[in-house]
Amino acid sequence: MTDIEIAQASRLRPITDIASVAGIDGKYLEPYGRYKAKVDLSLLAENRRPDGKLILVTAMTPTPAGEGKTTTTIGLADGLRQLGKNSVAALREPSLGPVFGVKGGAAGGGYAQVVPMEDINLHFTGDFHAIGAANNLLCAMLDNHIYQGNALDIDPTRVVVHRCVDMNDRQLRAVVDGVGGGTHGVERADAFDITVATELMAVFCMAESLMDLRARLARMVVAYTKAGKPVTAADLKAVGAMTVLLKEAINPNLAQTLEGTPAFIHGGPFANIAHGCNSVLATRMALRLGDYAVTEAGFGADLGAEKFLDIKCRQAGLAPSAVVVAATVRALKMHGGVEKSQLGAENLAALEKGLPNLVRHVTNIRDVYGLPVVVAVNRFESDTDAEVAMVIDKCAGLGVKAVESDVWAKGGLGGLALAEEVVKLCEKPADFRFCYELSGGVKEKIAAVATRIYRADGVEYTPEAKEEIKALEAQGFGGLPVCLAKTQYSFSDNAKLLGAPEGFNITVRAVKVSAGAGFVVAYTGSIMTMPGLPKIPAAEQMDVNENGMITGLF
Repeated sequence: MTDIEIAQASRLRPITDIASVAGIDGKYLEPYGRYKAKVDLSLLAENRRPDGKLILVTAMTPTPAGEGKTTTTIGLADGLRQLGKNSVAALREPSLGPVFGVKGGAAGGGYAQVVPMEDINLHFTGDFHAIGAANNLLCAMLDNHIYQGNALDIDPTRVVVHRCVDMNDRQLRAVVDGVGGGTHGVERADAFDITVATELMAVFCMAESLMDLRARLARMVVAYTKAGKPVTAADLKAVGAMTVLLKEAINPNLAQTLEGTPAFIHGGPFANIAHGCNSVLATRMALRLGDYAVTEAGFGADLGAEKFLDIKCRQAGLAPSAVVVAATVRALKMHGGVEKSQLGAENLAALEKGLPNLVRHVTNIRDVYGLPVVVAVNRFESDTDAEVAMVIDKCAGLGVKAVESDVWAKGGLGGLALAEEVVKLCEKPADFRFCYELSGGVKEKIAAVATRIYRADGVEYTPEAKEEIKALEAQGFGGLPVCLAKTQYSFSDNAKLLGAPEGFNITVRAVKVSAGAGFVVAYTGSIMTMPGLPKIPAAEQMDVNENGMITGLF
């Protein structure tokens, strides 16, 4: 059965029942139909229950073979429930771009899914629409200000906020708008971002209350004057209206796993472009209601986990008790040079060649961040016992436990061994620390991530990037953490360098401040903020019948 067929065959529990399991009083619940709901933020202020243990699920460097990070997150939460533990999951909302592009769905897989998977993968509760509307309102008010006389003296060539759409659409990467002059507006070069790459998405996910959201919106730098002074959303008097559009969306969404484990699904910035984590508020809800809060960070640990730890945990005052690194034999063999079509055959030599990728991620978590770590080996039918044993033995040589995980096929029961190890790790002392301190300059912080996490020899900057850093530091933004936008397919900024590359430099080509989100973004290599569709988009396989049954959303 496909993922969607498994989900459609399942029996969902009313969301009121899931709320009861999570200990959520009905007065905090705002149902969106029978199987999903928003939870009012007042719960965090009124529920005095001590926070539980925070568990981060991350992964090795992704490949087309799959690593199963979200599936592992869900299966682990279910596995903890199978052990009798009070667990709650906190996940990101999928973007329509990847859903209709490559992935076809991002709600877990097999018997480790969050449901209703169709709703979660599509419009869900309308959060992304609200974020896109608020972002585009800001852009409209900026261009209207220029058209109406430009009292702030905004330089039309230095507008840094872009309109957005939650879809992969390379045609919108570079546009010219306001064409025709007169009442059509002021003609200028412009661009679109995908919604999940916008600063507003990052602001939304970093906010700790409605008023904190409003304050962060106010700080967003949207353009520069002709004299080089930053112009903010507050300067445009757009903040109140933007907050109005987001006042419902800011409440975290409650859904469920196939086994009835409560799951908060809220926000979804990309980890290769932004910070790649669900909202702080969803994480806080999971911590407040569960003894174990299981969350994830996007792509490999060099991206999602680094940003989760150095940005989200630092700003929100969070500290994980344990980290899970998801891996597969198939993906490791791809890092060892095997083509996707040949992954079904045993290949111990390629596996050994690819293992350094996993080792680097694991040792980064343990040695750089000082956190207890376990490896989840997601088993595929084609994996041989010898291949799985090689991965487990390699990790054992590092002093790190690796356990088989079969949550795709067996749900929570397939994650019992992983859950047991996570419980053990949560009882061990952690020495959590950051990769860098905020006291250094922007270049120093970028260098720390590049050399300590990516293992680059150093960092190179284009002349434009050097000038942008100089200007940002002069404007008082030098004390912020850094968010590196980088390909997800390699430790380097070259997607073709697989495994654990050495002897490379990272090239920073542009730098901008996300003042509302609270970090400086450094763009490396050829990373883009608007993806494109593949030659055969997943959308081609999707349809709906006369009874409303969706197919092809795998």
